[in-house]
Amino acid sequence: MEKEQRTTSYLKLMSKYLSRQGGRVAILAALIMLGIALQLAGPQILRSFIDAAISGKSLDALSATAVVYFIVALLYQLIGILTTYISEKVGWTATNALREDLVGHCLKLDMAFHKEHLPGEMIERIDGDTTALSNLFTKFTVTVLANLLLIVGMAVLLLREDLMVGGGMSLFAVIALFVLLRVQALAVPHWVKLRKVRAEFYGMLGEQVSSVDEISANGAIPYVMNRFYAMQQQLLGLVTRASFMGYTMWMTTIVVFTAGYALAFGLGWHLWAQGRMTIGTVYLIFTYINYLNGPIEQVREQLEDLQKSNASIRRISGLLGQKNEVSDGEGPALEEGALALEVQGLSFSYAEDQQVLEDLNLKIEPGRVLGVLGRTGSGKTTITRLLNRFYDPDDGKILLGGRNLRSIPLDSLRNRITYVTQDVQLLKASVRDNLTFFDASVPDGQLIEVLEAVGLDEWLRSLPNGLDTQLASGGSGLSAGQSQLLALARAFLREPGFVILDEASSRLDPVTERLMEGAMDRLLSGRTAMIIAHRIKTLDRADDILILSHGRVLEYGQREDLAKDPDSQYTRLLKGGMEDMLA
Repeated sequence: MEKEQRTTSYLKLMSKYLSRQGGRVAILAALIMLGIALQLAGPQILRSFIDAAISGKSLDALSATAVVYFIVALLYQLIGILTTYISEKVGWTATNALREDLVGHCLKLDMAFHKEHLPGEMIERIDGDTTALSNLFTKFTVTVLANLLLIVGMAVLLLREDLMVGGGMSLFAVIALFVLLRVQALAVPHWVKLRKVRAEFYGMLGEQVSSVDEISANGAIPYVMNRFYAMQQQLLGLVTRASFMGYTMWMTTIVVFTAGYALAFGLGWHLWAQGRMTIGTVYLIFTYINYLNGPIEQVREQLEDLQKSNASIRRISGLLGQKNEVSDGEGPALEEGALALEVQGLSFSYAEDQQVLEDLNLKIEPGRVLGVLGRTGSGKTTITRLLNRFYDPDDGKILLGGRNLRSIPLDSLRNRITYVTQDVQLLKASVRDNLTFFDASVPDGQLIEVLEAVGLDEWLRSLPNGLDTQLASGGSGLSAGQSQLLALARAFLREPGFVILDEASSRLDPVTERLMEGAMDRLLSGRTAMIIAHRIKTLDRADDILILSHGRVLEYGQREDLAKDPDSQYTRLLKGGMEDMLA
């Protein structure tokens, strides 16, 4: 049953990605068939030449046969080159299309999926597993069928010469393929396990490389290197065993085909001694037996590749079949302007026994700013994730612009909500592309205007190539303030209706902080906003205050009213300091 499922998965993948290149595949099949015909014709021509030479035919007749053989051999080589080129084109076009679909599919999956899979693991699944399938896309079906047809063609031609020879060759082909496949079955489990461990290794490597600052700062380099060494040792053992089985296969091939050559010589000598065939025909038998080496070996290799790639096929099919727990909304896009937010009876947990939010209710009118306070783990970040629909709530509902979030198309929702955090992700790309995320339709004038609005006009003028200046990955070379201001500039460009600020100015110097404060004032003007505050000063621009504790509302109301109430938590915070209250 499992084998049938693997075959079905492979056939679905192959059908989907090769059907897009129907014309190319048809040309490839025609070239392979023509190549088979020319390959079968070559020994027939040489047989005629040998027999003609022994019988004393004229030099002109021999020369004509030689010319025909030369033309056939030349055509065979040219077709081989063209076949290789087209097959590689087909294979890499198909695998690149598969990579593109995998990346696009993964980017659309919800946060729950990405929390469970390390970046290194995903790289190995998207690129490593797809590369493992490239040969199958390129050659498997056409090559297996072509070589089987070549074997059948040689058997038919030898049966025409002599039933004993044709029958003997057919029997040898079946036995040779059976023996090689049996030996191969011993090697495949080692290759499958190697691919699994290699995926785990790349997952570990990606995790460690992305955490290099923390590893170095906390003196964990020896631990990481020991773990790296242990996994390399494990990989070495698997590679050694898999390679040894590969050498065993190679030696078995030599033994099997040595027996085949002995069979060809024995049959040829016997029939020639009885006068039942010519020297040319003996040559033909030996050449066809020799030709069997290639087709049988290629069929075995293709079947081995298919078995080796079983794990890749399962992982790719499983990844493409991964369903998004957050379904796309089917209603109209969100309206322009500031968006109201209403949360009704909201409850959420990442795991069944870990309640993060419980019966949360709040309402923000359009254009108002809500300040959110709470200890670490109180649910502040979870609210922002639910607003962006990285997850859906367990109970209750969220209304944005008067509409349930579940009814809003995800593209529209995430275009109208912008989320600015302390951790700014900058790409290894130009300033322009970092601002627009490679949207070429945004005019340079608008970009310059936005950079001026956030106070980065002077910085822009200092760049050697202006908007075309390349930034390093992760914002290396930029100050924390410049990175944060670029993040605010991105937010300006999207013209959102709802802004979420995970306070970005908590670790900045006073000069840059003033720039940030001015930029945030302009960003929030005329927009609804939620500010997750880490310092009391940030709350000066808030209209309402929400204080969370263990996922529940501890206090909620207008900021001015809470500040006037001597018994409110907010007043205690103002008097005693946020650090004391939230410690």
